Amino acid sequence: MMASFRSALLATVAVAAASPAVAQEEFPATLAGHAFLPADTFVAPPADAPDAFAVSGRFTGPGNLRTDELGTIEGTSFLSDDAAPRTTGLATPFEGQPVQGFSGIRSLGDDEYLVLTDNGFGSRLNSPDALLMVHRVQVDWDAGSVELAETIFLSDPDGVLPFRLTNEFSETRHLTGADFDLESVQPIDDLLWFGDEFGPYIFATDQDGRVVDFHEVEVEGTVVRSPDHHALRLPSTPGEATFEVRRSRGFEGMAVSPDGQFLYPLFEGPLWDAEAGTWENVDGNEFLRIIEFDVEARAFTDREWRYPLTVNGNNIGDFNMISDTLALVIERDGGEGDADLACDGPARPDCFNNPAEFKRVYLIDLASVDDDGLVEKVGYIDLLDIQDPDGVARIGQRDDGRFTFPFVTIE
Repeated sequence: MMASFRSALLATVAVAAASPAVAQEEFPATLAGHAFLPADTFVAPPADAPDAFAVSGRFTGPGNLRTDELGTIEGTSFLSDDAAPRTTGLATPFEGQPVQGFSGIRSLGDDEYLVLTDNGFGSRLNSPDALLMVHRVQVDWDAGSVELAETIFLSDPDGVLPFRLTNEFSETRHLTGADFDLESVQPIDDLLWFGDEFGPYIFATDQDGRVVDFHEVEVEGTVVRSPDHHALRLPSTPGEATFEVRRSRGFEGMAVSPDGQFLYPLFEGPLWDAEAGTWENVDGNEFLRIIEFDVEARAFTDREWRYPLTVNGNNIGDFNMISDTLALVIERDGGEGDADLACDGPARPDCFNNPAEFKRVYLIDLASVDDDGLVEKVGYIDLLDIQDPDGVARIGQRDDGRFTFPFVTIE
């Protein structure tokens, strides 16, 4: 996931690739367009939301304790525990609701996109004052700009959701980042379908963002849960808790079949195999499950696929179909920053002690599956090696004529 202040900007990148020839081939890529929305883009809460949502990010400081004074908690990028903090130039609490960062995207055609704001600031503990919302944006590739055309705030006024919400006792019951961690959105007919990491769950809203349907997640007929599932509580003694999905490894991407009949939620991390005492894998190589949801039947089917990680411990960032069987999947490591700016020695705030090494967009074929259920990874684009001979990049171009996209979470 990507908190809204983890990077100084969010960029939208278009790349052109050659045709694949062999499995796992790298597709040469040239930057075709580059546009960005400034990080300090905010929207006012809807008029029917509680007044407190005029400010967000109060709980982003140490211990998630409330801080009311605007701009007093310095934002830092997402780094490992042993890293020196890198400041982003933004500080919470904010006046208004931050539009970034985006955790899901779907093309609507004509350079218009449906984009999803993440849960707020990174966890359910620090995001109870972050409203959940989805946006319609228009990209002007010539100008390099992104226009925010419409914002839809999500709510549950009819009480469809079965668990307690942050705004449980308000009339409009607006959803917050303490209720869901939304990572994917797909419009089907007159509904918007969302994939969540907390439960994990999937649910649907109408075009005004009101929840109309909700589902827990079943894998092989059994409900799977993360530590943030609404039914789980901290155990009384160590070792009592049981769950199958690691925190923040629920649904990260959720594709849709071209005919809108099926949704394909994809877990961000492997499920826990309690019998083996390890994360699911084939011969030591971890895989992520892609499961199928029948939109008309409102139920999970018994079909699934397995996405093999190129490197154990990697995560995926998004997943969309481009034909009946072909799909694009973002796979990435947890590094941040161009390797040329890596720290030479101890970690410092002016360099990257854990630079990005693996940021790829894979082409996979759901019709090509081996005996273990693993889908074929046809080839990939390396987001750390995009050619930019014509200087298309608006920001971030290297001296050698390449453009890199070394963000932690590319979603």
